[in-house]
Amino acid sequence: MGRHSRPARTTHAPTVQARRRLTAGLASASALVAACIALTVDPAAPPAPDRAVPRSGTASSEDPQLASHSWTAHVSRP
Repeated sequence: MGRHSRPARTTHAPTVQARRRLTAGLASASALVAACIALTVDPAAPPAPDRAVPRSGTASSEDPQLASHSWTAHVSRP
C-alpha cells in the first residue's frame, strides 16, 4: 500500500449516510405536510370577539386604555 493512498472505508459508513438522508427526507416531508395542512384546514372555531378585526370607522380598543395611563395623560391627541 502506498503512502498517499486513500484510507480504507469503514463498514458502517453507508448505514450512517442512509440514516442522515432518511432523517433529512422525513424532516422536509414533515415541514411540507404541515405547511399544506395549515393552508387548507379552516379553524374549528370562529375568532374570539376580542380578537376580531375592527371594522373601519370604529374606535380601537386601545384608545380608552391609552388615555388612562399616566404617561399618556400629558400627550395631546389630534
